[in-house]
Amino acid sequence: MDDDPLFVIDPAGTDIHGEAARLRARGPVTRVLLPGGVEAWSVTGYHAARQVLADERFAKNARRHWPAYVEGTLGPDFPLIVWARMDNMSTADGEPHARQRRLVAGAFSPRRIAMLRPRVERIVARALDELADHAAERPGEPVDLKARYAHPVASRVIGELLGVPDGDPDGILDRAGYVEPNPQKAAVEFASLRSKIEALVAQKRREPGEDLISDLVAAEPSGCPVTGAGGGSDAELVGLAQLMLNTGAEPARNLITNAALALLTRPGQRALAAGGEVDWDDVVEETLRTDAPVAHLPFRFATEDVTIAGVTISRGDPVVVGYAATGRDPELHGDAAGEFDARHADKRHVAFGHGVHRCVGPALTRMEVRIAVEELFTRFLRLRLAVEPGELAGQGTFIMNGRLELPVHLR
Repeated sequence: MDDDPLFVIDPAGTDIHGEAARLRARGPVTRVLLPGGVEAWSVTGYHAARQVLADERFAKNARRHWPAYVEGTLGPDFPLIVWARMDNMSTADGEPHARQRRLVAGAFSPRRIAMLRPRVERIVARALDELADHAAERPGEPVDLKARYAHPVASRVIGELLGVPDGDPDGILDRAGYVEPNPQKAAVEFASLRSKIEALVAQKRREPGEDLISDLVAAEPSGCPVTGAGGGSDAELVGLAQLMLNTGAEPARNLITNAALALLTRPGQRALAAGGEVDWDDVVEETLRTDAPVAHLPFRFATEDVTIAGVTISRGDPVVVGYAATGRDPELHGDAAGEFDARHADKRHVAFGHGVHRCVGPALTRMEVRIAVEELFTRFLRLRLAVEPGELAGQGTFIMNGRLELPVHLR
C-alpha cells in the first residue's frame, strides 16, 4: 500500500463527480476509508476498472474472500454489511454464478426484448398521461419528474419482465431498488421485499405466465427449457428475482432522471435531439458515460496480491469500482471528459460493468430509457426545471448517482 493518507469517502454522496475527480487525481487506483471505518481500494480510472472487472482474481463472495467478514471483525453497525451478506448471482463466483446467469439470460434475449417493446411503450404512455393529470390537478405547482415519471416507468417495466400483477397489489415495486443507508432499516427492507417475492413465486407456481419468474419456476424440477441449464433451489430463485427487481429499478430511474436533467440544462443538446440531428440513443449513451446511474458499487475482493495500474492490492482487500467516474476519465476522453455532448464519437464507459459480472439487461435498460426520454420531451415541448440546478440534492448515498427529486414545470 502507498503512504498517502486514506481518502475518506463521503457516505452521503454529496458531490459524486467532484469526489470522483479528487480520487482520480490520486491515481486510477487509490486507498479509501469507507463508511464504518473500513479500508478499501477505489478504482476510478477507465482502463484500471476494466482490468479489475475482467480479472478473475477479484472475487465477489465476501463469505469466502473477505477476512474481516469471515472473522467477524467488522463493526456491528457497518453500514454496507448488507452488500457483504447478499447471497445471489451478483455475489457468486465461477460456475455457481455462470449457472444462475444462464437461468436469467433468456429473459434478456433480443427476441424477448423486442416482444417487450410494445409493453414498454404502453407503460411510458400511461405514465405520461398520469404525469399530465397530476400537474393539471395542481396548476402552477412543480411536479417531481423522478417520483411521478421515472419511478413508475422503471418499476413497471421491471415488474412486467418479472410478472408482477397489474396494479402491484402487494407493493413489490414501491421500494424496489431503494438503497436504505441505515443498516438496521436496510435489513428490514430487504426481509420485507423478500417475503413479498416469495409470495409472488408461490403464485407463479400455481398460475405461471410469460415472465421471468415463471421461467425460473419451470427450470427448477428437471432442467431449463429456455437455456438447457439445470434449475436452482427455491431460495436461489427468490434471490435471483429480488436481484433482478432491485437492479432493474433504481438504476433505470436514475438514468431517466439524469438524461432528462442533461437536456433540461443544455438547450443546445435538447434542440439537437428534438431536431433529429443526434439520435435519442446517443443521448442515453452520453448520459451513461457522463452521469452513470451507479456511482461506487461494493464489493470485490482480491484473492491474491494483484497489481493494477502500478498499485498492489493485497489478498483479501475489498475493492469498490467507481462506475460514474470511469466515463469521465480524462486519460480516455481528454480534458472535456466531464462535458455532456451527444455528438461525441467516443462514448466508452463501464456503466453496465464489464467481464463475467456485467449487467445482464443493458439492452432492456437502453430501450426503456430511450423511449421514456424521447416521449417525455416530445409530449412536453415547454418542459423546464422548476429550480436552479445547484439546488438539486443527491440521493444521500455514495453508491447510487441520482437526484432525490427533479422538480419541473410541464408547461
